[in-house]
Amino acid sequence: MRSFIGSILFFVYVVVYTPIHATLLLLVSPFISIRNRYVFACWWNALNIKMLRLLCNIQYKVEGMEHLPNTGAIILAKHQSAWETFAIPANLLPRQLCLVYKKELQFVPFFGWALWVLRMVPIDRKNGVEAFEQVKTMAGKRMKEGAWMMFFPEGTRVPVGYKRRYKTGGTRLAVATGTPVVPVAHDAGEYWKRKGFFKKAGTVTLRFGPPISPEGHDADSLMKVVEDWIESEMHNISPHRYNSAETPLVGKGDN
Repeated sequence: MRSFIGSILFFVYVVVYTPIHATLLLLVSPFISIRNRYVFACWWNALNIKMLRLLCNIQYKVEGMEHLPNTGAIILAKHQSAWETFAIPANLLPRQLCLVYKKELQFVPFFGWALWVLRMVPIDRKNGVEAFEQVKTMAGKRMKEGAWMMFFPEGTRVPVGYKRRYKTGGTRLAVATGTPVVPVAHDAGEYWKRKGFFKKAGTVTLRFGPPISPEGHDADSLMKVVEDWIESEMHNISPHRYNSAETPLVGKGDN
């Protein structure tokens, strides 16, 4: 019953508070630096995590923070839920993350406007090769300013116990810029399912892996190392869900 009521209350909180926080961000943005805009924006992330704990009893534990490098990095994370989009940026503070997103999202009221103000990297997927060159140019600039890039290689949220084909955008950028990648595994989908409204109480495990150098790799071989680490950790974190030697693959539109 707590999860049922808590899920409804969390939805109400997000609907009411998100426009307020986004509006405040837009108002203060002309007067503060990009980094401070990001920190201000991440208060929303951190508050979401606290509200999920308070209302839905979703706790979490973080492992592997000691692996994070002091230099630049590219985060490549498993994508099961909306939870990790809140938690990863909040837990990596004061490091600033920069996301690559579909350019159409910047027209979404409040959320999209915040992406634009934070100078995230929009991409027009219809442009193919040109789209990556655009990402490389814009991301390279943001990385020189100290930001870490973050990608979800599977491209969209994937049901627990499954995986999608890992796309090489993040590793192409890593190889092109000589930047190490940090793989991330978690089981947030156990407690907040993709396309799910109701949450389940429990403790999410968020695990950061050791940085992987792009030296000696092309984009495909580097992504293979990342995929192997993430999927291996998924078997360790959720053995009851990943109980076969090879994680089943789902395609676009699959549930």
